[in-house]
Amino acid sequence: MQFKMSGKVYGTAMSSISTTHMLIAAGTEDVQVRLCDIASGAFTHTLSGHREGVWAVQWSASNEWVVVTGGCDGAIRFWDIRQAGCFRVLDQFQSQTGRRPPIPKVTATKAKSLASGNLSSTKVRPPQKKGSVGNGTKSSMLLGKGVARGSGTQRQHPGMLSAQNRATAHYGAVTGLQMTNDGFHLFSAGTDSRLRLWDVESGCNTLVNYESTRIRTNKATQLAVTPNSSLVFVPCLTAIQAYDVWSGRLCSTFHGHYDFINCCSFNPQDQELYSGGNDRQILIWSPPAVVSLEEVLVSVHNAIYTRESI
Repeated sequence: MQFKMSGKVYGTAMSSISTTHMLIAAGTEDVQVRLCDIASGAFTHTLSGHREGVWAVQWSASNEWVVVTGGCDGAIRFWDIRQAGCFRVLDQFQSQTGRRPPIPKVTATKAKSLASGNLSSTKVRPPQKKGSVGNGTKSSMLLGKGVARGSGTQRQHPGMLSAQNRATAHYGAVTGLQMTNDGFHLFSAGTDSRLRLWDVESGCNTLVNYESTRIRTNKATQLAVTPNSSLVFVPCLTAIQAYDVWSGRLCSTFHGHYDFINCCSFNPQDQELYSGGNDRQILIWSPPAVVSLEEVLVSVHNAIYTRESI
């Protein structure tokens, strides 16, 4: 199976939670993002909105229909592939500090009613007043043309408003995107050497200051995050830097590659980090082996026995 793209492919992504589609989102040097269907071998969607090429693509970790894209125009756009146009454009100047407050609890009865759409309204309809004609018709209906003209206007999609449509998440190109496993937060990296953490629900920049990030300015970057969202791994030139997600503190730096690092991925099952670079090497970073007390005692016993036999 082969999909012919209109330009160089910079990034691809496939949803890890999807149960209803087999789509691959591809970002290319063209301004459009294309969705490729493995089942049919055809293009199903073309997402238009970026003004320059798209380097980063990421599917939502909580909604199989939402895909996030980052372009060379500095914009990060959210798309619901069931609808036309993007529904959110992140703005670096729209911010909030700290973690998002917990979502208020909803009673089981109200939640069930909301889900079924049977929530009844207790608002009483006021009695109609007779107009000057005296036939029981509302006085507002006498306005005629004004009502008809107002009802014909449609509210524009939030992501397509001119002011918000020009919003940018970085001062340069967006080189990498990474969603946390719970789908609540999104990391973005840019050619402005900034790593930003976004609240997905509110679309706000959390203003976490990550220390000494040195991100490449001419190629897409793949980030990685631990399953509990405690550490984020960022390729920074020839090293990988691990940051605390919430404080931005640099926890560790991994050296081993001889050239620029392009990508990294975290394996939660084996607690290993994989990295690949221009030196054509794939390195595996593993935590130090934990030695049990029993193994220490056996080693000491063997050492004593060997010394006595000598």
